[in-house]
Amino acid sequence: MREAVDGAARVLAEAGVPSPWLDALALAEHALGVERVVLALAPPADEAFLDRYAALVERRRRREPLQHIVGWMPFRYLRLHAAPGTFVVRPETEVVAGEAIEEAARLVAAGGRPVVVDLCTVSGAIALAVATEVPMARVHAVEISPVALATARRNAEAVGGAARAVDLRPGDAATAFADLDGAVDVVVANPPYVPPDAVPRDPEVRDHDPGLALYGGGADGLDVPRAVVATAARLLRPGGLLVMEHAEVQGAAVREAVAATGAFTQVTTRTDLTGRERMVVARRAG
Repeated sequence: MREAVDGAARVLAEAGVPSPWLDALALAEHALGVERVVLALAPPADEAFLDRYAALVERRRRREPLQHIVGWMPFRYLRLHAAPGTFVVRPETEVVAGEAIEEAARLVAAGGRPVVVDLCTVSGAIALAVATEVPMARVHAVEISPVALATARRNAEAVGGAARAVDLRPGDAATAFADLDGAVDVVVANPPYVPPDAVPRDPEVRDHDPGLALYGGGADGLDVPRAVVATAARLLRPGGLLVMEHAEVQGAAVREAVAATGAFTQVTTRTDLTGRERMVVARRAG
């Protein structure tokens, strides 16, 4: 078994896969139908396994996302369904979700029952994380893509518990939730923000993530983020919090866009776990 995994890792490394050994191990686990393999204790690889494994490794060698091959993706404490046509959530978004979760938990500790809105929810990752980690929160989410919304609903059912109570709606983040105007405590979003001339280098992103979830519109990629900011200004109650992800080179432009509305105070940029500027955080003015 170890020889098979090591050989697969070499194949993936030659194809430019960023984490070849970890991916090779994950594919072996998927081929075996188990959650974790300890190679020192694994049984010898038989012909049936090797055939299944070779097919999976070939898909990954061609740079199909690992999450699509194994059918799931991790997000904070959740195991979410991953499917072609739905954006694969990345680790940096866990930090964005964490800001919203921390604010919602603070409001619960103060005796409240916060209302949280996730704009551009895609797979439902942020909304479901908030619901499961702060079950007293009332969570709403919107997604424009029917394929992604179906994935989000599937994830809500699979996660269960408080996740099933998340209000998942079809629609445009620019016009969503007119019924919640001025009543929301936290607006969180990971909108599309890639400029049209900044095509992602990684084939997993460029060739498999849907353009609707990548490209934010306009020359700077910030048309959708600006719409999210405007919606947040409409939805948030005074003192409510906006948390929105952006590209590491967009910090200044996004702060300017938030400040230009005149609706926010305490406009700051926060970093991800690698120290890159990846989100704007701001308070709704009173």
